[in-house]
Amino acid sequence: MDFYVYYKVAPEAAAALAPRVRAFQQQLAASHGVAIALKRRPGEQNGMQTWMEVYTGAAPDFAAALDRAVQQSGIAAFATGGRHTELFMDLEACA
Repeated sequence: MDFYVYYKVAPEAAAALAPRVRAFQQQLAASHGVAIALKRRPGEQNGMQTWMEVYTGAAPDFAAALDRAVQQSGIAAFATGGRHTELFMDLEACA
């Protein structure tokens, strides 16, 4: 299962937020064996950046661990309009 989490970030918060996200992503990668990525949409829309956290190869129960990590890190306060999670699975597993 792959988790894609996107949210809006004020540009002035980016420098403080990036190391916090990377730190908890590294912890999740070590404890849950997921591959991680942190991405940003090019440019800004309405004065905001769109960020995406990616977690691939996650077990279905990874959602609870991700929620705990977000709560403990305090990064949710930086996500204007909240964090939005999408789940995807390999096409072969869907058939």
